[in-house]
Amino acid sequence: MHTPVQDLLTDLRLEASGVPIYVQLRDQVLRALGAGRLSPGDQMPTMRQVAVALRIDLNTVRHAYDELERTGAITLERGRGSFVARPPEGPDPQARLDALAAQVLAMARAAGVEPAALAQTLTALVTRKESES
Repeated sequence: MHTPVQDLLTDLRLEASGVPIYVQLRDQVLRALGAGRLSPGDQMPTMRQVAVALRIDLNTVRHAYDELERTGAITLERGRGSFVARPPEGPDPQARLDALAAQVLAMARAAGVEPAALAQTLTALVTRKESES
């Protein structure tokens, strides 16, 4: 039986695309979260496991995990490991939505993606996911 950790380690791939390795790792983990392959509370592979599996420097993996923690996707717990973050609880879900939207827009602009094109793609993705359910 495969665990989400084993599946993630198996699925990680690096490309010679000019995109920094830590960005490739970060984005692949975010896609796994978005696809539901990782759930809140799941333990992430250790940084060392990822570094060994991909034959890359441990500091590169650390950079990717730090980015994931900064975005709120994972939590790093000293001595315990890294875990998929649970959605924050709070009285103002609209504020969380606004912050997430601003963050996604900033990432899109940094990647050279037009906000209107991103909105269209998100709408199409949501429609497709709803029709699959």
